[in-house]
Parts: sequence; C-alpha cells; structure tokens
Amino acid sequence: MALRTTVARLAQNVSSKPLNLQEASATLLPPIPLYRNILRAHRHLPPDMRSLGDVYVKAEFRRHRSVTNPLHIIGFLSQWKVYLDELPTGPDAQHFKGKKLDPTLLEKMSPEQIGQLYEVMHATKDVWRTTLYEAGSDEESR
Repeated sequence: MALRTTVARLAQNVSSKPLNLQEASATLLPPIPLYRNILRAHRHLPPDMRSLGDVYVKAEFRRHRSVTNPLHIIGFLSQWKVYLDELPTGPDAQHFKGKKLDPTLLEKMSPEQIGQLYEVMHATKDVWRTTLYEAGSDEESR
C-alpha cells in the first residue's frame, strides 16, 4: 500500500493555520478520509446521480491505489478535494444538475482521459434518458 504511507506524509499541512479561506480549501486530505467524505456528500444527491457517482469514485480510488508517483498522488487527491468542495450540501443538493467543464481543463486532458470523459457522458445520458422516459410514462398513465 504505497499510496497510503506516501500520501499520509504528503497530505499533512505545512502550517497549522492556513493563511486564508482559499488555502484552507486547498489543503489535501489523506485518501481514505477524502474517499469517505465524497461518498457521504453523495448521499445528498438525487439517487441516479448518487449511484453513478459512487461507482465512479470507488473505481477511480481503486485504480489509483498502487500509484507511487508523488506528483500523480497529489494531483489525484487535490482534484478530488476540489470536487468535494464543489458538491452542494443540504436541500440544494437534490436539485443539483452538475456544472459545465472548463474548456482549459479539456485542452489539458490526455486522449485516455478524454475517452473516459466520453464514456461517463454516455453513461449519464442513459441515466437521464431512463429517468425522463419513466417520468413520461408516469404522466401518460394518469
């Protein structure tokens, strides 16, 4: 488990008190607490989004379990922390529709990452198509 021992050291804060809110948000969490916090945050999402998100998060963390490159580990953890910070909480989360992808991020992605994004896009379209179809059939039966 190279990921756990290396990341535990890398994820420790350099200073005990962050200078501002943006720095506080940018601090990294160790992998297991981050993973758990993301799954907890998904509890507030609509059921279809939650199930899709949970499966994706579990698969990504499993895929990166054996990574030993510190730069990859820091990048992985920091991006998941940003995702966690952007997830809505409370009653607003039930109406969450996601957000648009920043074009500069898309330009920086590798072909493999773009392929994964394409697969996620199709998986989410199927989820929403099923949801809309079920809603339409409920209205027809009334």
